[in-house]
Amino acid sequence: MKKTKLGLGIILIILMVAAAFFGGLVNFITDYLWFKELGYTSVFFKQLFTQLQLGIPTFIVIMVLTYFYLRVLKRGYYKKIDTVDVQAVSEKTLNQISLGLGAVFGVLVTITTVTELWFQILKFKNSSSFGVNDPIFDLDVSFYIFKLEFVSQINQIAIGIVIAFAVLTLIYYFILLSMRRPRIFEQKEAPNTEYDENGQAYRSSNFGNTVNGMFGDAFNKFGQNFNGGQGFAGAQGFGGGSKPKKSFDNENLKELIHIASNQLTVLGVIFFLMVGSNFFLRQYELLYSHTGVLYGAGFTDINVTLWVYRAMIVLSVLAAIFFALGIKQKKYKMVFAVPIIMIILGAAGTGAAMLTQNLIVSPDEINKESKYLKNNITFTQYAYDLQDVTIKNFPANNDLTKQDIINNMETIQNIRINDFEPAKKFYNQTQSIRLYYLFNDVDVDRYMINGEYTQTFLSAREIDETKIRQEWINKHLKYTHGYGITLSRVDKVTTSGQPDMLIDSIPPVSDVEEIQITRPEIYFGELTDDYILTNTDELEFDYPDGESNQYSTYEGDAGIKLNVFNRAMFAIREQSLKLLVSTNITSDSKIIINRDIMDRVQKIMPFLSYDSDPYIVTADGNLYWIIDAYTTSSYYPYSEPYEPEKSSTNYIRNSVKVVVDAYNGDTSYYLVDADDPLANTYAKIYPKLFKSFDQMPESLRAHVRYPNAMFNIQANVYKRYHMNDVKVFYQGEDLWEISGEVFGTKEVPMTPNYYIMKLPGEKKVEFINSIPYTPSGKRNMTGLLMARNDGENYGELILYQLPKDRIIYGPMQIESQIDQTPEISKEFSLWNSAGSTYIRGNMFVIPIEDSLVYVEPVYLEAANTGSLPEVKRVIVAYGDRIAYESTLGAALDSLFGTGTGTELAPQDTVPENGSDEVLTTEELIKLANQAFENATAAQQSGDWSSYGQYLKQLDDYLTQLMPEEVEDLNQQIPTDGNK
Repeated sequence: MKKTKLGLGIILIILMVAAAFFGGLVNFITDYLWFKELGYTSVFFKQLFTQLQLGIPTFIVIMVLTYFYLRVLKRGYYKKIDTVDVQAVSEKTLNQISLGLGAVFGVLVTITTVTELWFQILKFKNSSSFGVNDPIFDLDVSFYIFKLEFVSQINQIAIGIVIAFAVLTLIYYFILLSMRRPRIFEQKEAPNTEYDENGQAYRSSNFGNTVNGMFGDAFNKFGQNFNGGQGFAGAQGFGGGSKPKKSFDNENLKELIHIASNQLTVLGVIFFLMVGSNFFLRQYELLYSHTGVLYGAGFTDINVTLWVYRAMIVLSVLAAIFFALGIKQKKYKMVFAVPIIMIILGAAGTGAAMLTQNLIVSPDEINKESKYLKNNITFTQYAYDLQDVTIKNFPANNDLTKQDIINNMETIQNIRINDFEPAKKFYNQTQSIRLYYLFNDVDVDRYMINGEYTQTFLSAREIDETKIRQEWINKHLKYTHGYGITLSRVDKVTTSGQPDMLIDSIPPVSDVEEIQITRPEIYFGELTDDYILTNTDELEFDYPDGESNQYSTYEGDAGIKLNVFNRAMFAIREQSLKLLVSTNITSDSKIIINRDIMDRVQKIMPFLSYDSDPYIVTADGNLYWIIDAYTTSSYYPYSEPYEPEKSSTNYIRNSVKVVVDAYNGDTSYYLVDADDPLANTYAKIYPKLFKSFDQMPESLRAHVRYPNAMFNIQANVYKRYHMNDVKVFYQGEDLWEISGEVFGTKEVPMTPNYYIMKLPGEKKVEFINSIPYTPSGKRNMTGLLMARNDGENYGELILYQLPKDRIIYGPMQIESQIDQTPEISKEFSLWNSAGSTYIRGNMFVIPIEDSLVYVEPVYLEAANTGSLPEVKRVIVAYGDRIAYESTLGAALDSLFGTGTGTELAPQDTVPENGSDEVLTTEELIKLANQAFENATAAQQSGDWSSYGQYLKQLDDYLTQLMPEEVEDLNQQIPTDGNK
């Protein structure tokens, strides 16, 4: 029974190993087919080929060295130790065991080394120079970025190998001892011995008999282990008088100990050399220390800790030498002398560092740390690409005129009075069409709209896979793609306060001559998690068409052909028998996998960090996703991590833009920062993956934007690291904070916002993102950081520094003024008490000429479920004055004089049908009815301002109806008063 169970257990283990291997093989094959489909087989095989190139020679060298090492151990053991064969094992078998152990050890070392270090080795080999040397060791920064981590890991692995070698040595000695036992004791005939008839000796001593009875059996068994199974009798009076006496073979034991001491010596020497290597590497890690007031090596690190490390390096070498000599000469004081000195020095060094920091540095910190603080400032600025920020003084005068506003109408017309969340709600309630469509996100971009450079909102209409029936055909053959996008202006709302749609409906209907979408299907997106099958006998759902649906067949290039072999592989991978047996699948059918764009780019190139907010663009009639990718490192010397509580990352560049075709799935990586050594190193490793920025189509380059995630990191680092003066930096005299704002009804830190505006001193508008600063602990504004997005100016950072000799209102001070304005406060309270909720949108700080204008939209949302937030008011603040009106144009009129917003009026509020054409009678009647309903709803909610506005709209529509319709109606009314 026991043998049967053991056999079944072995079979089960073999089957599990085979299944795991087979599963891994299936994943390997299907991944290869996918990379081949994308044209990235060189990327796919890079890891495998690198690991084979490293692993095969590593395995052979380790195995051969280990094998000959074991042979040497065996030869020395046989030659110097008198042994007795215990098991009949041939020399050939023992050599095979040695080779097997060498192979196992080689495999373990190779797997550990290759899987840990293959990419580090590639970075080491292809490293690109930064052209910047660290100030302490005068090494190019590339050493720290590409080599230090690799060398540190090599050191750790080497220590592991030494330990593993020690274990292997012990294992091999146990094998030798089990096969050939050393003769530790020599058998001699005891005096006064008598023998029985079988030739066994015995003594008749009572004491001997007693001892033999107590210990003889156990002592004899112990002797068997050391004397070839013969056992040994005790000394006189101890072994049992019936057995021969054993004498101790001192020389044989000495040889055994001598062999063991040789191995111990080698391991000890290597151990101390590894300790020295560890201290050698730790001196470079001082450049990432964080003690005192700075990040990086400070006064104590350089003048105390560094010298302790260097002394430890020397002592480690001496420890290795004295350890070998001490073992050889049997002077054990010599063995332990240097390690004890190292322990004492380590403790003394720690104490000296503490005393130096507290007694020498802290009392005079500004002078002692001055040059190290300068290193910290300089290297942190470079690590976050802040070394070339252009600083311009901005007077922030309050001298704008009506003509200034009119002259900057391109900026004014692009002020965003829509917010992301309200727009997303509006899209999902009015443009989803069917319950299974979802707008997952709203993206901001810029397009030419009827000849004007215009900021817009876009959102992709994707299939929400959780909202469709979960039958296999529905999930994988029928509902295969989303359809189209919505596009609206950020600066316009309809009369009911909703986004002004430029592209809507299914199929997409565009009111913009420059934007026509000819390929609206979205097969790759943010919500596309499942694999799909195309070109099957089952038509795909394309889009809803009234009460019926339109169906189509995929015409793109994406997908892997499902021949018999591929079909079997993917059936195993997806664990789907239906994929294997479905009659809908033909020889022309294809499977499309990895359709989630974030998973897609991560699988292709996992060594980049990706922005969590991809955005969709339309170009040349097609839809594309653009994903910002970052090169990062934690090894930039003297640079402070931007999130030390979460991550050690202290270097970042947005060097790569990834473009994914929403229809075909083509995924392209473009290098946009040719000055980033990390990106250049990756390009050397994967030469067929990365393309130059010039290769990106011009229509897509027009939509590349400086990512808010990167800009936000830079803005937060710059709060402190804008200070170049060491004393000012140390004392924190000019420490900044990101300004706050009231969003919704709560105060939150501001995040960067995109704008289209004409920067001070420039001649034309451009796409920028911006964020304001306030002094630490204060509310007035001190600076405005901007990032340029267009053309040759892409990535240029500008700080508009405000005067420090007078108060320039910050966003929260403007928010406080808004709260204190009686008209505004009264209306907010009225809205809240009338079953509605007001929502304050983002505050925008707009530089115009040499002045600042603040703009904030206000939304009203009914309390009932399914209601939509509507832009009801626009607040404009300028100087000490605040305008609170229904439209941006009206607010500008209020602040700068009647007629200021005349050009703006048609843009910031548009008719519901979004058209300036002459309306038909039927359309006017429909609009008049809608205006009446809006007025009634406003009256019920207590929104009297909107109520008046809707009545005025009703009057306008009725007036347009009057000439014909009312005249005809009057002719039909009797003049005698009869009805």
